[in-house]
Amino acid sequence: MPLSKPDRSLVEPVIRRLNLLRPLSAEARASLEYAMLEGIQRAGAGEDLIADGDPVDSVRLVLSGWLCRYKTLEDGRRQIVNFIFPGESCDAHAFLLAVMDHSIATLTPVVYAEIKRARFESLLAGAPSLAEAFWCETLVNNAIQREWAINLGRRVAVERVAHLFCEIFERLRPVGMVEGNSCMMPVTQMDLADATGLSVVHLNRTLQELRASGLIILRERMLTIPDLDALKNAALFSPSYLQIYRGAEATL
Repeated sequence: MPLSKPDRSLVEPVIRRLNLLRPLSAEARASLEYAMLEGIQRAGAGEDLIADGDPVDSVRLVLSGWLCRYKTLEDGRRQIVNFIFPGESCDAHAFLLAVMDHSIATLTPVVYAEIKRARFESLLAGAPSLAEAFWCETLVNNAIQREWAINLGRRVAVERVAHLFCEIFERLRPVGMVEGNSCMMPVTQMDLADATGLSVVHLNRTLQELRASGLIILRERMLTIPDLDALKNAALFSPSYLQIYRGAEATL
């Protein structure tokens, strides 16, 4: 039975992003769509989908909402090591390991598709293009982690925050989450501080500096970037590590 239009629109962010990384066959798209629609789940903001040390027996694909990967020190200090956006997976190949080495929490209400390991492995075995797309996503995630390491280790505060905003904008663009030069920014200053290794006070001063320079407008949970090239220059940002243009010829 063909999917109805509302159903397909629900899973479209995942299909669009994977298809950009590696063009999917029609059979691969259909198989993944059915598997996702059978495993739709919802979670509220501030929930752990999986915690550090938990066993992994499924793959979670984000359909809407924002999440973060994080680690917590024994004294309670938290470091966000990445954000997870619509269209992305929560570690597609994590089930190959015994347990999770970090936690994944929702920052907003989230809708996601949960596919059990056996079903997921069967999907990949029957669709080489799908397997390649998920491996591409894993490689892109590794590249993102390298950029975040550079952010924390070498970029100054203004560059760190500007780089994060550029990355968020470019990661949201392929899945239709950008309107003109604006995108949603539903995270708190505490979240941004934990992602950039800054104190909340230092993060606030940095945001004020970016605003005063005319590089960003941050108002009512919306980020507007008046001149994306100028912000990229301030951040020393190049989007090549995101691989968002390599499959630009792919269409749904």
